Amino acid sequence: MAEGNLKTKYGEYHEILYYDGQKESYALIMGDVKGEEDVLCRVHSSCIFGHHFNSIECDCREQMEISQQLIQKEGKGIVIWLDQEGKGNGHYALLKSAAFKKQGMSQAEAYEAVGFKKDARDFRSAAKILKEIGVKSIRMLTNNPKKVETLTQYGITVAGMAETKL
Repeated sequence: MAEGNLKTKYGEYHEILYYDGQKESYALIMGDVKGEEDVLCRVHSSCIFGHHFNSIECDCREQMEISQQLIQKEGKGIVIWLDQEGKGNGHYALLKSAAFKKQGMSQAEAYEAVGFKKDARDFRSAAKILKEIGVKSIRMLTNNPKKVETLTQYGITVAGMAETKL
């Protein structure tokens, strides 16, 4: 839909905005990645608590910052931001499940306790974006095998998972 450059505290990215008719997604690209292999890539879902309210109850903001620092260190990479708040269940589910999480349940268990899926995220749009960007293969900045599985299923070569630690 639109694109431009974005200066961040971790370097300059080229931003491309995508829209699937319902949700916006964003690709932040550092360096020339077209046709490249083993490009660092973070597929990240929105998190109002972590990114907007600076919550200390999740590590979303920290994961994004570490990913951007690793991409900056390498000099190239991709961040794909998906509008999938609350593991795809929405912010309502996150608020509704908070009491169960405080009782010691994992976030996934808390979602189920209030009638939502453990993880309703869909990473197909990330695969479409990566195909359009034209990378040959990526190294995922994640510890989530579902992301890797979905991207692989939709034709993205995932050369491995890179540690999201500095």
